[in-house]
Amino acid sequence: MLSDRLHAWVVNLATWLAFGLLLMVFALTVAAAVLWIQDRYLQKSHAIRRNYPLIGRFRYFFEHLGEFFRQYFFAMDREELPFNRAQRSWVYRAAKDLSNTVAFGTTKQNAPGRVIFLNTPYPTLEKDAARTLPLMIGPHARQPYVARSFHNISGMSFGALSRPAVRALSRGAGHAGCWLNTGEGGLTEMHLEGGGDVVFQIGTAYYGVRDADGNLSDDRLAELAALPQVKMFEIKLSQGAKPGKGGILPAEKVTPEIARIRGIPVGQPSVSPNGQPGVRGADDLLDLIARVREVTGKPTGIKTVIGSWQWLEDLFVAIHERGLDSAPDFITVDSGEGGTGAAPMSLMDDVGLNLAESLPLVVDLRDGFGLQERIRVIASGKLITPSMVAWAIAMGADFCVSARGYMFALGCIQAMQCNRNTCPTGVTTHNPRLQRGLVPAEKGRRVAHFHANLVKEVETIAHACGVGEPRQLRRHHARMVNANGDSMPLEELWPPIEPGLYLRQGRPSLHAPVARFRVGT
Repeated sequence: MLSDRLHAWVVNLATWLAFGLLLMVFALTVAAAVLWIQDRYLQKSHAIRRNYPLIGRFRYFFEHLGEFFRQYFFAMDREELPFNRAQRSWVYRAAKDLSNTVAFGTTKQNAPGRVIFLNTPYPTLEKDAARTLPLMIGPHARQPYVARSFHNISGMSFGALSRPAVRALSRGAGHAGCWLNTGEGGLTEMHLEGGGDVVFQIGTAYYGVRDADGNLSDDRLAELAALPQVKMFEIKLSQGAKPGKGGILPAEKVTPEIARIRGIPVGQPSVSPNGQPGVRGADDLLDLIARVREVTGKPTGIKTVIGSWQWLEDLFVAIHERGLDSAPDFITVDSGEGGTGAAPMSLMDDVGLNLAESLPLVVDLRDGFGLQERIRVIASGKLITPSMVAWAIAMGADFCVSARGYMFALGCIQAMQCNRNTCPTGVTTHNPRLQRGLVPAEKGRRVAHFHANLVKEVETIAHACGVGEPRQLRRHHARMVNANGDSMPLEELWPPIEPGLYLRQGRPSLHAPVARFRVGT
């Protein structure tokens, strides 16, 4: 009896499956016919679909999948951009606190731009090694900041980043002992959650420190400065993703929470100017720096992508005319090769100097004008591996910051969907379903591990070169491969400038305006 029932049930199931299959085939046929007609006769914008209806649609599908197939199956470890698999893998393993040792030799090609550090037969012994000492920023401020780490988290705004991502970065910064830059989107309770140091970035729209008319508010600055976790203020002139362009926050993204944090009306689009309002020269900039530092009592500096550099000469000359206490306490040098922000390709690809040129330029101008003890230089731009951080310090940077390195530590897979609200790892999306995958407590630990392992390996490079700690690295400790495949000492590519030289000889641009850019010749 049971067998007869089972047989009847199987026959009934098969009948329904067959009916369902026929129904699905019919539906697909109708859909294909509708799409064929639409492609062939109704739409006029796609030539491929018009000439090859229905089949032409697969071109766009495969084009989309191509990004992911290249990343996982076809590209070699050192081929991808902006970050290759070898770089990302190093960060992932460092963030998970796993061994980063490799076997059987390097896969890094001897390509132009590669930096090679010069080891010594008498390296610094472990018993003689010293941890990198904290460094003071802003000695002329009422509350100078003694920064504990040489590697820190660069500016990424809440709004661009998700809520759990900001919480994880805050926790990680607190555990690591590094600072967290808010980005231009304002300060939130999430930035303060981890108990770490915070750098508040003042963008061109003054988000978080603006009054009802959109002007910079001294009252808001004072309120933020009263928070003990807020250690410094950074005035953003430009950023690597979009030098010379402001941002547009669409109305649908201006939620009540975003509006409260940024100080803008709910449900209305907000446009950031492409430069600091009212700042049109060296004196204007120094006035703004002095105002912020006076109101807050805390170190105040600027962030910029370097293109033309004569304005820096104007700035340094004006500082000497006014007095050294008028100088910015730090200059963050961002690279012109893009960043976490979405921007037009023309700006991301072709505007602004690469950090390899702009960092030594700024350091040499600062030193040449005798400001090396007054202004700290912070390097920003793809500094996510120990070798590049060590290079930046050897070139004269006092600190390094990274945004995308810490995004990788959060779990970013370089899906290149930061501007689409579809980030699969929850880092740059406000979709609750996708955010669910990012657990702040877990990812906060990974941020701290990445920082600790990065610092440790930079110190290892320094010890191999025979110095006690990374800030003792100099240009003579490294060489750079040129187009011929040979390497040249960094001190020949960028000869160190005698401190105060330009105070005696005058502006370098008056004597040899392009000589400093003849790199590798």
